[in-house]
Amino acid sequence: MTNKADLGLVGLGVMGQSLALNFESRGYKVAVYNRDGKKVEEFIEGPAKDKDIVGTYSYQELTAALKRPRKVFLMVKAGAPVDSVIADILPFLSPGDVIMDGGNSHFQDTVRRYNMLKEKGILFLGIGISGGEEGALKGPSIMPGGDKEAWELVKEPLLAIAAQAGDNEPCCAYLGPGGAGHFVKTVHNGIEYGDMQLISEAYFLMRELLGMPAPEIGRVFQNWNQGELESYLIEITADILSRIDEHTGRPLVDVILDEAEQKGTGKWTSQEAMELGVPAPTIAEAVFVRSLSALKDERTKATRLLTGPKTEFDGDQDRLLDDIRQALYLSKICSYAQGFALLKEASNQYDWNLDLGQVALIWRAGCIIRARFLDEIAAAFARQPDLSNLLLDPYFKQAIDEGQPAWRRVVAAGAAYGVPVPGFGSALFYYDSYRREHLPANLVQAQRDYFGAHTYRRVDMPGVFHTQW
Repeated sequence: MTNKADLGLVGLGVMGQSLALNFESRGYKVAVYNRDGKKVEEFIEGPAKDKDIVGTYSYQELTAALKRPRKVFLMVKAGAPVDSVIADILPFLSPGDVIMDGGNSHFQDTVRRYNMLKEKGILFLGIGISGGEEGALKGPSIMPGGDKEAWELVKEPLLAIAAQAGDNEPCCAYLGPGGAGHFVKTVHNGIEYGDMQLISEAYFLMRELLGMPAPEIGRVFQNWNQGELESYLIEITADILSRIDEHTGRPLVDVILDEAEQKGTGKWTSQEAMELGVPAPTIAEAVFVRSLSALKDERTKATRLLTGPKTEFDGDQDRLLDDIRQALYLSKICSYAQGFALLKEASNQYDWNLDLGQVALIWRAGCIIRARFLDEIAAAFARQPDLSNLLLDPYFKQAIDEGQPAWRRVVAAGAAYGVPVPGFGSALFYYDSYRREHLPANLVQAQRDYFGAHTYRRVDMPGVFHTQW
């Protein structure tokens, strides 16, 4: 009878500690290691006190504390730190052991590590994890990809710690080989960027055009969270807007500087969409808006120099409020349609065989974009597994048919009154472009042929042509 640990965990930041406690709470003994030994001591003597968690102070000690085949979970910063840990721990591992990278790694780095470790007989999984500190502790959404044999060895503990949706199904499933898991997590974060931008635009319209104070807007979001917009991000938005700053007595959101930072996964989503030729304008726009928000000093100067219309809305305020709700929902549909189209193309390109309905199911709980309408996305792919775009599903088509007059009024109002709604606008542009058989790209291609002899195809006969302009 061995008393060795079921798995090891490297990296005792907030997420690492929470995952270790989650595994232990599900009946798994965990050995932990951190480069800074003081963190190990503090964790063992603090949150892990009297729990079945053992502290170790070297990679040799960590691996010696594990059952075979060894299973090591890395929760370190993405990039070079992951490579450094792998290089340092490799001498103490044996063929058949498993390394899992639970950070926000770029999927191409995961592919590289997967191939390198495969040559050494080490099994590797790149695991996307969403849900923040609370999710890691109580149940995150888990997106594993990589070696199928590795998945079979670790699926029991991963399924045990994952969030559970309303039907008691774990929000965790093997997604595919190579970098599939980390790619799905990247797109999750790209969609998250889009969601946050769209919600912020709804808030901004209510503030700028309807003159509503933050607590009142919070109550609107609270009400919206009872319908088709029900989601974690809508829920926390209502909470944020109701919070009063203890120093000034003002709504806390009103004293937070309007500069939104980013860590890079939204940019990765947009870059990969461009690389694969998949239009994802709403996600990309959300990234650009964060970059624009960082130009605070320039914007402050521009305010004194550049003019625009007065933001004095004189229309039906109740109708505009409901229009904003509908515009938010339809823009959200388009943003998710872009994300899932990107997943579909990447799956084809990289031979992952992603089950897009399964992806929607594991996002229903635990993760940041968890939302009621992910059930509808899963249902859409259940009806038609090869669905090319969510906009073509009957459920979503009907929603847009019914709501698009309101959507158009909101985008028009933003333009008319000078309130920027780039997320709403790009989503509407995407919809209008996707639904049109003819676009002005014929003129663009003619221009390319004119200045660069890039040739063109004709609508009335086969072949490739060039004109001596």
